[in-house]
This record gives sequence, structure tokens and C-alpha cells, in this order.
Amino acid sequence: MFRRRQQIQYKTPEQIRKMRTAGLVVAEVHQAMRESAGPGVTTAELDRIAEHVIRDCGAVPSFKGYDIGNGPYPGSICSSVNEQVVHAIPSEDAVLKEGDLLSVDVGAIVDGWHGDAAITIEIGQVAPELTALREACEAAMWAGIKAAATAKRLGGISAAIEHSVDHSGEYGIVTGFGGHGIGTEMHQDPHILNYGRPGEGPKLRPGMALAIEPMITLGSEETAELADGWTIVTDDGSIAAHVEHTIALCEDGVWVLTAPDGGVEQLGDAVASAARAE
Repeated sequence: MFRRRQQIQYKTPEQIRKMRTAGLVVAEVHQAMRESAGPGVTTAELDRIAEHVIRDCGAVPSFKGYDIGNGPYPGSICSSVNEQVVHAIPSEDAVLKEGDLLSVDVGAIVDGWHGDAAITIEIGQVAPELTALREACEAAMWAGIKAAATAKRLGGISAAIEHSVDHSGEYGIVTGFGGHGIGTEMHQDPHILNYGRPGEGPKLRPGMALAIEPMITLGSEETAELADGWTIVTDDGSIAAHVEHTIALCEDGVWVLTAPDGGVEQLGDAVASAARAE
């Protein structure tokens, strides 16, 4: 059986620093989303705020106009609420309410280089199981990022994410979607599953830039696509969480390009790259 050879783009330290600039724009958008999202706010309002922040920083939205064959994406963010897993289009009709769980995914381009990250935000007071879901998703992402510093192959990241989710509780790990390489394009090789075995996949090498992106649910791992050609929802209507960071593998560790502190708080000095000293 023929298997396509993966085309992985390896970055120089200078190119990684350019990606860091884009990553910090994404971090600014996320902070604006945390401050702005609340009951009564529409996802269209959040989209306008996000685009303003991106352009004010001298960047360009990665998502707006992005086309995978189903027409150009109309927003600067993906704003997925409750059973929406990823790629939900911002709308004036999508009014956030108390108890919702909102995932905001955003990308920015600076000088041709991309940053991409997602956060899940609790809207007002949410049910305890939704807080636990968000925390499990975040823990899985950080487990995958930490594994990237020591794993020999890509599967080590996938296995660490899966192990963390399983350790957190009974959650569905979404199939068919995952993380990806990133650089001069938003989506590059390799595709990163959120489950797998440590010995599988390409070797991890300095110069790789990866988006680590777990998506988990309170129910089934199966999903469906809505008629808009973009929005992915859980097949059983269960609530989902989605988080993501862009990281770079450096000679001395992992640099979380979309985290303001470069990942130091979560990873510690033993794992976080010294490149964070900017």
C-alpha cells in the first residue's frame, strides 16, 4: 500500500522567533476573549473584537478566508459552544448564556508565519462536570507538550495526551481531528492524533513547530458536520472542550510560542526552552 511521505517543515531559530511574534498576538486575542465573553454577548461580537486585536498588532487573521474546499471561512475566530467541538462560525444569533462552555480558536499571521491556539472559557457559573471537562482537556494538552521534550517519536505526544485524558475520567477523545504542524502555513505535516502509541510516527527533532490540540467530550468520541460545511458537533449532543498551543522544539527544550511566559509555569525550567528569554 502506498503511503505519502510526510513533508515536515523544519524551522531555524530565527524563524521560530518570528512564529513567537505571531503566537503572542494570539495570546493577546485570548486575553481579550476572556475579558469579553459573558452572558448576553454574541460570538459575532467576540469575532469583531478578535479581528480588531489582531490587526491592531499588525497581524492578519489566519482563519478569515481560509478555504478547504467548502468556501472561505468568514470569521477571524472559531467560536464553538457546548456540543460544538470545533470550527463553529461566529454569529449574531449565537448569544452566550450562563452555564455555557465556549471554545475559542484563533490564528494570526506575522510576516508570513502563523500562530494558532485555542482556549475553553466558562460562561458565568457552569456545572461542576463542565469545569472538570475543561481542566481535563487542559491537563491533556500540557501532558502532550511536556512529552514533546523527551519523546523520540510523535506518537509519544499522542500517547501522553491519551493517558492524561484516561487518568482524568470517563471522557471521549474526538476522532478524526487533532493537532498539526504549523509554520508558513497554518496546517502542515505532521497530523497529531490525540491517542496512539509512543513508538509510532516521525522522529521528533529540533526545528519542528507543532500545534498540540486535544478535543474531548462528556460522551461519545464520534462527531458530525453541520450543513454550513464547517461546524463540527458531537454525534450524541454531549458537551465538548477544546484547547491548543503552538510549540517549537528547540535544542534545549520546548518553547510554547502562544503562551505569554513561553510555558515556564506549566513546564518548569527543566523542560521549557531558554529561548523564552526575549
